[in-house]
Amino acid sequence: MVQMIADLVRAAGRIILEADADKAVRRKSSKHDLVTRYDMQVQEFLRCALRDILPGAGFYGEEDGGTGTNLQGLHFIVDPIDGTTNFVKGLRRSCVSVALADGARVVSGVIYNPYTDEMFTAEAGKGACLNGEAIHVSRCCMDEAVVYTGASPYYPACYDATFRLARSLMGRCVDIRRSGSAALELCDVACGRAEAYFEALLSPWDYAAGSLIVLEAGGSVTDMAGTPLQFAEKSSLAAANPACFDELLRLAREAETC
Repeated sequence: MVQMIADLVRAAGRIILEADADKAVRRKSSKHDLVTRYDMQVQEFLRCALRDILPGAGFYGEEDGGTGTNLQGLHFIVDPIDGTTNFVKGLRRSCVSVALADGARVVSGVIYNPYTDEMFTAEAGKGACLNGEAIHVSRCCMDEAVVYTGASPYYPACYDATFRLARSLMGRCVDIRRSGSAALELCDVACGRAEAYFEALLSPWDYAAGSLIVLEAGGSVTDMAGTPLQFAEKSSLAAANPACFDELLRLAREAETC
């Protein structure tokens, strides 16, 4: 199943690569929340293609909106372009993210960056891979760590706590990074390019596939209170290798994150 999903996600990535300058950008909930005609095109391509390989599964895509609270059984959780602002600005740091979940349990995850041709995949209990090769989180402790943060731009109530935690981490790690794609930041933790990632509030399509990839690469992922993710509603997120995870959660509690 994961290979069939990956093949479709790669095809969806070609839509991103072939996009022209007229992306028909518009705002959704705020000035931070952009959508393009390509977000819609990729999502509809995936809706039809995924239905063909698993006809009975539900489909929960970013551009459908809603909370997904009533999702049951097998269903796909899809972000057609994670990093839409990057896509609009030509920063070449965007991806397609697809998770297959069974109730509240993600069983397959696929994330593809078409600009670098990097395909991250994971199946529950079977490990994680980058372009078919096994990947693992790093063993670095916090004073050797690069830490990613998301700024939760859609949620102003989270700004102060986010930057309190970032400031606290800045005094303990090597450096802080923000790339504009939660899914790719999770993949970077999974393959050891970074040691930790946090964000105060995300939607399930942002973290569903990436959380499984981190777990199957040997990392830990919960919300910032240490509670397991449910994938049916918005959540904070803390992801890290084993050497950094407990410290990340402790600092998150001290920062009183959302």
